[in-house]
Amino acid sequence: MSNPSLEWSATEARPSAVLALVPVVRHELKRHAVFYTGIFAALALAALAVGVLLPKKYASNTTILVEQSNIIAPLMEGRAVATGVTNRATIAREVAFSRKVMGEILTVGGWMEDKPSPLQQDKQIEQIIDRTIISNPRENLIEIRYVDSDPTRAYKVTQRLADLVISESLATKERESREAYGFINSQVEQYHRKLTDAEAKLETYRTTNPDARPGISTDVNARIGELRRQVETAKLDLIDLHSQESALQSQLSGESEISTVQTRAGQFRARLMELQNQRDQLLLSFTEQHPDVVRAEHQIRDLEEELGREAARQESRMAGSPSTLEGTATMNPLYGELRSKLSESRSRSAAVASRVATGERLLSEELARSGRIAASESSLAELTRDYEVNRDLYQDLLKRRENARVSMNLDAEQRGLSFRIQEPAAMPLRPTGLRLMHVAGAGLGAAFFTPLVLLFGVIKLDPRVRSPLQIERDAALPVLGTMPMYVTPNKRRQMLQRFALAAFLFLLVPAAYGVALALKMVHAL
Repeated sequence: MSNPSLEWSATEARPSAVLALVPVVRHELKRHAVFYTGIFAALALAALAVGVLLPKKYASNTTILVEQSNIIAPLMEGRAVATGVTNRATIAREVAFSRKVMGEILTVGGWMEDKPSPLQQDKQIEQIIDRTIISNPRENLIEIRYVDSDPTRAYKVTQRLADLVISESLATKERESREAYGFINSQVEQYHRKLTDAEAKLETYRTTNPDARPGISTDVNARIGELRRQVETAKLDLIDLHSQESALQSQLSGESEISTVQTRAGQFRARLMELQNQRDQLLLSFTEQHPDVVRAEHQIRDLEEELGREAARQESRMAGSPSTLEGTATMNPLYGELRSKLSESRSRSAAVASRVATGERLLSEELARSGRIAASESSLAELTRDYEVNRDLYQDLLKRRENARVSMNLDAEQRGLSFRIQEPAAMPLRPTGLRLMHVAGAGLGAAFFTPLVLLFGVIKLDPRVRSPLQIERDAALPVLGTMPMYVTPNKRRQMLQRFALAAFLFLLVPAAYGVALALKMVHAL
């Protein structure tokens, strides 16, 4: 039967799990001191060896400034095109890693002194490319960084890379401008030939087709309209003349062709009256100086003189022997006048009819001409369109060629986009990357924590009972006491030897690190 007070006392006196683990750790270290110390020394010395044997890396940097805006840019705006690029790092990388540049870098770096084979050169170029970093920290900056085990070679390679990138970039810009000018110039010559051919075809077509002229269709349509109006007017005039001719014909049919006059004096008087009437009609339209009026006046005077002479003869006849009165038959003057007007009307009708026929013939010719013009308009429009298109393209290419010429001259004189070394390459004095102190420090940390991790792992995973606390926890039984292990003299001697070896291994690490530090201080490493 258990006593509750004893159980409570045992529970109160039980140590914590961490404190109970300390004797176990100490005991395990004593048993395997050489093993854990050996792991510590091996890791620490291996890290020191790696740090000593680790090749040193020297990095040299240079920065190239890309000057994109200068005094020339605003002056030549719209006339010259600057050959700028947006991703300058990519362009610089393509230029720097080209075969031409890499071949010169092999010579500058001294790799060609041993006369390597082409395969070895390719491998060396790949290594140089892997150790070269070209970045674009800002829009107008190009940074070149080269890493090498030799500081002098790192400096020379970086400096030469910057020079080659600048020279090759400028040469590339100049070559692009020159090629662009050459291409545009070839296009100008090509389109000049096309324009000349189109102009010759258009001129030949216009020569062989006189009606194929700009605006001829409008002129023909106007001519057709004018002819139609003339024909219609002539037809109306012809109708009027026919009506007048019919009226004259009816009047003429009611008059006698011959009239009888008893005496010559009567005839003269009738003729005189007719001339006077004719003169009066002429004076209604003309003046007295008009030739027709003057002629009528002369005829009247002549008739008056004849009438006077006739009267004198009549008196002489009456004074002599009287005779019978003589009658003379003459033409009817009204009939003659009507016949004259009828003849005039018929001649005018014939003239108007001829004019109508001529107008209709001209109208048919113009209509046929309009049909030919309509048929040739498509061909003329196509030839004109080809000529205008080639002319516009040719004029535009002429302007572009002059702009390309100015751009080419700017790039040839390096007045456009220019490169300048902003920060020149410097001789690296200290290595970069992982150094001896970094590797040695990491090795010491790993050497210190690795044995502890192994020790705690063995204690946790080993199923054997190592402390009274484990018995009380697993078996739920109180432990009344423990008996320490008895160490024989032989066993004690072996333990001392193990401790001495472990101490040697442990002290070997700071000794080796001290020697390495001393050599580092005197720059022997």
